[in-house]
Amino acid sequence: MGIVVRERLKRFSLVTPKMSASPCIRGKESARGLISHPSATMEAELLLAPITALEIIGDHLVAGEGPNIAVYTLGPDAVRSPTCFKQVLHHCNIHGIKEQQNLALGGNEATTLAVFGGKGLVVIEFGLQNSTITLTELFPFCELHDWIWDLQWLEGCTETPSCVALALGHNSVALYDCAGQRILQEVHCQEKCILYSAHLVGSRWDSLVLVAGTVFNQLVIWCAADPADDTGRVRPRSRISGHQGVIFSICYLESKSVLASASDDRSLRLWDVSNLRELPAHVPCLLVCYGHQSRVWSVRLLNDCIISIGEDSACLVWNYQGEIVRSFRGHQGRGLRAVAVHEAQGCVFTGGADSGIRCWDFKGLRTTGSSLLQLNFPSPQRKGLPRAVKLAGTGLLLTVTDAGAVYSYDLTLKAWTLTLEDAAYQSYSLLEVYDLPGGDVLCAMGNISGWVKIFCLCHPTQAKDLQLYEEKVHSLSWSPRPGQDLDTCSLFVSGSAGVLLWLEVSCRPPDAMTVAAKRCFLLPPCKQRWHTCSAFLPQGDFLLCGDRRGSLMLFACGTPLDSRHEKASEGGGLADRGSVALSPGPGLDFPIGREESHAEGPVSLIFGLHGKTGVTSVACHGGFIYSTGRDGCYRQLQVLGRELRVLRKQKPCKGLEWLEGLRFSSEGSTRVLGFHGAHFVLWDANSNETLLSIPCGGGHRSWSYTRGLSVETFAYVRSGDVAVYQRRDAPSGQRVLKESLHGRELTCVCHVGTLKTSRQDLVSVFATGSEDSTVNILAFGAQFHTLTQLTAIRDHISSVRALAVMESSAILREAGGISAILFSAGGRAQIECYGLRLSPDRGSSSGVLCQLVHLASHRLDEQWDRMKNRHKLIKMDPETRYMSIAVLAGPQDAELPSPLLFLATACSDGSVRCY
Repeated sequence: MGIVVRERLKRFSLVTPKMSASPCIRGKESARGLISHPSATMEAELLLAPITALEIIGDHLVAGEGPNIAVYTLGPDAVRSPTCFKQVLHHCNIHGIKEQQNLALGGNEATTLAVFGGKGLVVIEFGLQNSTITLTELFPFCELHDWIWDLQWLEGCTETPSCVALALGHNSVALYDCAGQRILQEVHCQEKCILYSAHLVGSRWDSLVLVAGTVFNQLVIWCAADPADDTGRVRPRSRISGHQGVIFSICYLESKSVLASASDDRSLRLWDVSNLRELPAHVPCLLVCYGHQSRVWSVRLLNDCIISIGEDSACLVWNYQGEIVRSFRGHQGRGLRAVAVHEAQGCVFTGGADSGIRCWDFKGLRTTGSSLLQLNFPSPQRKGLPRAVKLAGTGLLLTVTDAGAVYSYDLTLKAWTLTLEDAAYQSYSLLEVYDLPGGDVLCAMGNISGWVKIFCLCHPTQAKDLQLYEEKVHSLSWSPRPGQDLDTCSLFVSGSAGVLLWLEVSCRPPDAMTVAAKRCFLLPPCKQRWHTCSAFLPQGDFLLCGDRRGSLMLFACGTPLDSRHEKASEGGGLADRGSVALSPGPGLDFPIGREESHAEGPVSLIFGLHGKTGVTSVACHGGFIYSTGRDGCYRQLQVLGRELRVLRKQKPCKGLEWLEGLRFSSEGSTRVLGFHGAHFVLWDANSNETLLSIPCGGGHRSWSYTRGLSVETFAYVRSGDVAVYQRRDAPSGQRVLKESLHGRELTCVCHVGTLKTSRQDLVSVFATGSEDSTVNILAFGAQFHTLTQLTAIRDHISSVRALAVMESSAILREAGGISAILFSAGGRAQIECYGLRLSPDRGSSSGVLCQLVHLASHRLDEQWDRMKNRHKLIKMDPETRYMSIAVLAGPQDAELPSPLLFLATACSDGSVRCY
């Protein structure tokens, strides 16, 4: 079978601390159907499937989810769950829904729908009775001899009023009687081939035209009522060539006499067909549109724009000049499968292979309210070139030049103003600003000689110059402390030998500014020993800092200094180059360069958490700590006592390898600031879409971003000038009707447990793994047949192939909750371990609160790098895949608070490894 290798994960306790409250992404689906079995009958409680068809019926959206029909109510107050659900096709996925006549349903009305997919067809009645939707089968399911590509309801059929025309997969058109469930007539085209798409035009059999997308990359147009040849086949009226791939979608807009086609060659093409029944010898191509990164699945023609969806999971909106005016992205995985347009409301609905449905607003396409301006700073009237730029609010910009001059630019008046000038800050200068709640702006500058200049923007002449170090100032950061006055803020200054000075700055016009030295800290030893960001914890007793080495550290700031420090401070004072008067009291008051032995170290340190590229930001939100770094990840942490504890590591999206910060909104969304190559990117972690992408050249240059109530602004220095991008706050208009599950195929599933919520409902919790390298924790409500995504885990770098769970706490189970250890394993020989705690929660839609803590990781290639004498051993293949895992509890160890867990793994290299 293979070699049995014994390895060990890092030991951990099954009694986990308080865990992170992961944000809930709520999506609800429900389904009922029957599954046949030779010896038993099982009832399907839920089905999650790709969205393969969408259609607007009045104020409702009808979706095809596998063989099921789901109806969603539209409107701003609509809930994200189907109001009606019914299985209509037995074993076929729904690929088309056609209404017999367009009705704006209101009151008590009904309309007829033909639902088809594969070779199956069924006709149902869509009824609306006092806001209650009913789906009734009018004509039962039937299976034809060929695939159905398109369907058209017919008028004036003398034999039966329930006739439809069917475009079939081998280039034929069938006249079908729905009531009698029989084909009355079938006409074949001379072009014998398999179709990849078809579009029927016309409402009468004698004028019906079929536009067929053939396997030969052509559009073949022919009429079903044309006379047949001796073999009984109809001659095509026209063949249109131009695509370099097969054609997946066809759309015809009669008001513009335009035919559109979407192809495997990643293009859209528009053709001038004038009248489909009187085609010219040569059909000219009006437009060729390239914009999708992969195959284009579907195209829709509207009066003012063109909408296309593709395998790249993008929905693009084009004008009739071939320009992309809007781009909607948010779905995961292998593309969009269905699209529907509510042109009157300006909404487009997309359904994906990820089983998600989203609504996008494409109104006002030409008025985006955004602009990119070069401020033309180089001028004989201005000294030097910009070196650092900072935004104060959304209407004011500050820049410091290599000549030591500080200029301000009013974005409304569009004018530069010299604020102050100091030759001591030329060549090398740092600049940091902070907006006071009262409307003023605090500014701080640092130079190469250890001097720091602090001033209020409204009174730049009253600047304070302090020599804090004998060598250069490495970094500056402003951090408001909870409980401070509105006109006071804390400034942190890093100098030589890792000394971090805490100054408290108060600006009370018209009185003079006061600066008090509060405390001195010492950063851990490393090559680049200075802080990059700082934040006070909400309680105000601790200071959190990140440094250039990628470490996070926690400093105590609430306890007073001892008498030794106070005595040491009596003999010195901060060097003064002006009328600076430091406030007396509980602060350090000596030249830092000579008294660094009095600096205090961190009470808790996580060294190199974000790698050697450094920590870029720290923030506190919702009782947790969040840090970002240039390693492309952001982490969730918590302070337990006086110790920092990492809870989770999260990666926002592929390609965003440089994160700069997080922004939390009052609506609960999380926005990630970062750089993707040479672009500044604003990413919405909740909707999984790029909100903003600006080609600025990269994050190594000075930049600044701010977002106000009505406008967001991004400024950066490039080629000796300052550029500013401004966009009026225009929300994407995205609404999630159904949350995504996985972007690729499911590979594994395991049951975590069942608990009773505060509403006395039974909820089963599952974990699912996928080829998209994601593990989802899902809650299934048995009473209402709803599914809610509790959290998503994205720590794997390859496909997740196996899951295993071990319940760890009987105490929590008795209290109505679940505590478990979850293992996930898969490609690249990777194992991840998590502590999972589930408890009833009355405030969430699922009724379950999910808390997740990352406990341990293991990879064979990392273990190989740490092994001694590895040249004597057979190297382990880092591409090994874990195919299956099993976990069991071992005997109790007296040295540990809980029993050890043993994990067995079956690997693709033929080995069984035990941990």
